[in-house]
Amino acid sequence: MATDRICIGAIAGAFGVRGEVRLKSYCAQPEAIAAYAPLWTEDGKRSFTVRITRTIPNGFAARLSGVTTKEEADALRGAELFADRDRLPNLPDDEFYHADLIGLEVYDTGGAKLGTLRAVHNHGAGDILEIFAPGRKTALLLPFTRAAVPTIDLTAGRIIADPPEETE
Repeated sequence: MATDRICIGAIAGAFGVRGEVRLKSYCAQPEAIAAYAPLWTEDGKRSFTVRITRTIPNGFAARLSGVTTKEEADALRGAELFADRDRLPNLPDDEFYHADLIGLEVYDTGGAKLGTLRAVHNHGAGDILEIFAPGRKTALLLPFTRAAVPTIDLTAGRIIADPPEETE
């Protein structure tokens, strides 16, 4: 499931009238986003170097190479920014990039397939895995804790989960 680029931030729109952008960082150390440049758009057609100019609520004001006007900054609103995987730090054994988990098959501790991991969400209280299974009316939402997800085997491309009884 490994990809060559990992999403590490997004542009929330223009900041001011001189071409700065509002930058949201998804990095564990938010200010490190500038160190992973060049940052690419999802389609890979544009890349940017980043210079953080100041901290603002919910992110940073930043200058992106090639963006000099408010209109250019506004045109990038909503664009996700991706870094080359080899520019990112290696993670400890118990940490994962979400991009490596999306698409993995999820099995329960008895070996029955629960579905495929569709997304990893975080609404402030910890990560939640969204597992999609054909035939289910709703996705299975599972807390991403060691108790609920005891094993992640990237080599085999699977996750072993132990969902609470009421979610099955």
